[in-house]
Amino acid sequence: MGNLMGSWRYKEPSTVEECDSTWGSDSESDEPAAEDDSGISDPASPAESGRSAAEPGDASPQLPGSPESAPKMKRSFYAARDLYKYRHCYPNYKESRQPNEYRNLRFYLNKIPLVPDGIYIEEILTKWRGDYDKLEHNHTYIQWLFPLREQGLNFYAQELTQDEIKEFQSTREAKRRFLAAYSLMLDFYGIKLLDKSGNVARAPNWQERFQHLNESQHNYLRITRILKSLGELGYEAFKPPLVRLLLEESLCHATLPNMQHSALEYYVYTIRLPASRRRLLRYARQYYRPAHAFLWGPPPKKRGAGGGGSGGAGSSGIRAPAPTPEQQRKGEESAVSSAASAEIMVSSH
Repeated sequence: MGNLMGSWRYKEPSTVEECDSTWGSDSESDEPAAEDDSGISDPASPAESGRSAAEPGDASPQLPGSPESAPKMKRSFYAARDLYKYRHCYPNYKESRQPNEYRNLRFYLNKIPLVPDGIYIEEILTKWRGDYDKLEHNHTYIQWLFPLREQGLNFYAQELTQDEIKEFQSTREAKRRFLAAYSLMLDFYGIKLLDKSGNVARAPNWQERFQHLNESQHNYLRITRILKSLGELGYEAFKPPLVRLLLEESLCHATLPNMQHSALEYYVYTIRLPASRRRLLRYARQYYRPAHAFLWGPPPKKRGAGGGGSGGAGSSGIRAPAPTPEQQRKGEESAVSSAASAEIMVSSH
């Protein structure tokens, strides 16, 4: 047994379906799962797995304005793989730093400034709140405020390690400042933090800030980073309320229409519990338009609709064996006979 475990190697996922286990353990009760994303998924139909371009070579006749005439979209494999690695705590990632190099923790303890700007955390928290121009145009602070176990655009910022994460989560002063930094960024986006459970709502300045956020799309990458960092530093429960609000604003109220794709392709998939992702995606599917283009639902066999198509609802997921040559010949003869009968009936009219 020891040899078997010792010989195990991480296998890089090669498809979107391999990266997404959201619907792999679907249940109607949708009770929170006791464990994180397993990384195992059922195969999705071609319509489920798409995102950005029309399928080449699709020459089937289509009526103008019909759902079938719309370009077939695809989900991003890059996004799916990135978030798969995040949810699985970066398989095969090597860590070597010592405790005295915990620069992220030391920054949050106000012992060192962020590099290269030389600014301390307390200055950011006390003087930057409401300074929206600075928060918009400075591109070095976000990696320090929301550290991850992956390299960002500021190469002076260090990645987190598992040991540093443990130290951070046990340090009250660091956690207090981290929540203050989260509140600072939410205010920048027109959102307010309501309580210690992570519930959020529109802030008084929401109209002005949502209009800016809808147009300033580089902030969508920042939000992905913020969500990831929340999960790394012990605030996984804060993610679903924020993602739910952004889905509601982008899909229901059309205040953030440009954010729809980022919310569905990235934000939902930062959440580690499959049950939480399912609830958000079921909510989103109610309001997504056009409905036929929703890419993030369960494979067809999970939808509970009856009959039709391979792997349809109620299907066991096991394909029937291929017909023998004799069965295929009889089927072709039957089809020819049926066609001839239909032709006679049409002629009689």
